[in-house]
Amino acid sequence: MADEDETKEYRWESGYEKTWEAIKEDDDGLLESNVADLVARAKRKRAALKATGAIQLGMMRHLFVVVDASACMFLQDLKPTRFLCVLKLLEVFVHEFFDLNPISQLGILTTKMKRSEQITVLAGNQKKHIEALQHLKDLSCEGEPSLQNSLERAMNGLKNMPAHSSREILVLFGSLTTCDPGDIQKTIKSLKDNNIRVSIIGLAAEVRICREIAKKTGGTYNVLIDDHHLKELILSQVQPPAVAGSIEASLVKMGFPGGTPTLNDGTSDSSADHAPAYCLCHIDSETSSLMGPNGYNCPQCGSRYCELPVECKQCGLTLVSAPHLARSYHHLFPIKPFVERAQVPDATHCFACAKLFVEAETNVYECENCNQIVCLDCDLFIRETLHTCPGCASDPVTAQMKTN
Repeated sequence: MADEDETKEYRWESGYEKTWEAIKEDDDGLLESNVADLVARAKRKRAALKATGAIQLGMMRHLFVVVDASACMFLQDLKPTRFLCVLKLLEVFVHEFFDLNPISQLGILTTKMKRSEQITVLAGNQKKHIEALQHLKDLSCEGEPSLQNSLERAMNGLKNMPAHSSREILVLFGSLTTCDPGDIQKTIKSLKDNNIRVSIIGLAAEVRICREIAKKTGGTYNVLIDDHHLKELILSQVQPPAVAGSIEASLVKMGFPGGTPTLNDGTSDSSADHAPAYCLCHIDSETSSLMGPNGYNCPQCGSRYCELPVECKQCGLTLVSAPHLARSYHHLFPIKPFVERAQVPDATHCFACAKLFVEAETNVYECENCNQIVCLDCDLFIRETLHTCPGCASDPVTAQMKTN
């Protein structure tokens, strides 16, 4: 595999291609049908990438995002600047990340002046991370980045995480150089030994050490083409990575705290439940203050928190709500890929969206359980967002078979 990567040619090293010849006019002299064909081809490529099988994904993720804040991030090849463009896209990423991974945790680091600085600790509060990203807009970008210091700092926060969760680092790197205090190869070895996956998105050009880090740790390395491509690359990290084969199934102890009722409810007999207390989420911050009667009490030690999910700072119990766990369920049991078939004469419309099949759609997709036919758009939507076959869900027989 290593030899194949070394011998693989870059685009500019390959033969001369007349790419404009792929676009041809139709009988009416228009390009609309050709453009529609190119769009459909891109969708089929996305569907093919996701149709590799029902791969088990990790439910609990611990991810550190490292943002380059060196002098090169003031360049304006991305508007208004690289740094502001990255921060704006990261706000979208944080929202999507916690929407798809509700019981996961995320932290943010920056690197400049040959150092690494922690902006937010690993936590499951997306509001806290988005506010921190918004405050970073006033940060001055200066000096050189240090890839090694950033990876070491993130590794120190990840190496003690439980083995049943995935440990990941996402680096947004705009510089072509890195100023490191030691041998980065030792850092790469430590990352690999601690099962930490490092993915890097380059904002300028390919850097050899970045590709080596991603390759040896099992991550991905990509270099952007434009701001739209950057958004695709960042949002591609929202989907959880496949579970490594060496990870064994294990039981995870979790707590399901109920919301503390208010005084007017009259449903609680204990005055201690209504007593004001400090929220342990913000007890270390300057804005910490006594909470009212509303909040979530840890069922094991009684510590109070204002939001879920969170890991109890007193007893270490993971506190979640039932909806959070339900939204993560599809990672453990992903939907089986639909079978691609040529258009069936009997099927005139898509079962999911009721859209009529046109001649341009040469292939349709069939669920093996309920045998319902859907179009390409619905096949992608079911696998990326819905995670449930509408045909199986609407049929009591197949729905009962799936739950059993």
